[in-house]
Amino acid sequence: MLIIRKCPITGTQNKQEINVTEEQIRLWHEGAFIQDAMPGLTASEREFIKTGITDEVWEDLGYSS
Repeated sequence: MLIIRKCPITGTQNKQEINVTEEQIRLWHEGAFIQDAMPGLTASEREFIKTGITDEVWEDLGYSS
């Protein structure tokens, strides 16, 4: 699924193709922990879905993935 999020740090709109279903997104929106609703995703994919922040932005801020 193509996920589009605006990064709150840079203000840029980013897109990522992530292997997630509408059902998993629904479960998360309804209150499930994202790691429970989407157990097959990486931490950086879940972070992007939640916040729109990419690995590159985290690296620019001095954090590594």
